[in-house]
Amino acid sequence: MSEDRITNQPTPNPINHDGFEHEDLSSSGVFYFLAGLGLFGLLIYLIGFGMYRFLDNYARAHQPPLSPMATPQADTRTVTHENVQTFPQPRLEENESAQLRPFIEDQDQKLATYDWVDKDSGTVRIPIDRAMELIVQRGLPVRPEGASPAQSPAADISAPVKKQLPKAPTTRAGASGN
Repeated sequence: MSEDRITNQPTPNPINHDGFEHEDLSSSGVFYFLAGLGLFGLLIYLIGFGMYRFLDNYARAHQPPLSPMATPQADTRTVTHENVQTFPQPRLEENESAQLRPFIEDQDQKLATYDWVDKDSGTVRIPIDRAMELIVQRGLPVRPEGASPAQSPAADISAPVKKQLPKAPTTRAGASGN
């Protein structure tokens, strides 16, 4: 039993690999794979390029002749700046910020000034800041609890009422004995 003693020491390697494994993946194999992949991609590109060139030449060669009664038209795929005004409305924007600026300035001016919306009915437009001050002072118009949604909205707006919080129900904890 003394001869079969177990030790924690590693057994010597009979092949002696000098501390690393010599059968790892070689770097030349990776380079050959990448070179083959690049050549395959180039081959696919050349096949696609040649195919489109062949089809383009085939289409040009088999183009039906133009009728002598037809007048040749200019290429409509290229658009010059002079042609833009001949397009029907709505047109694409050429310079969005320059074309949108007058509209935004007009809207800002409307939102910041007093003006008549409908003079006959007495409807006016007031600036946003003033409208917010009036809402804070008067409160939002609310519909009475028993009113139906079919009522006219003019009746609701005529008498704005400050929203009141519902009263908390009173409990008689002392009376119930709990």
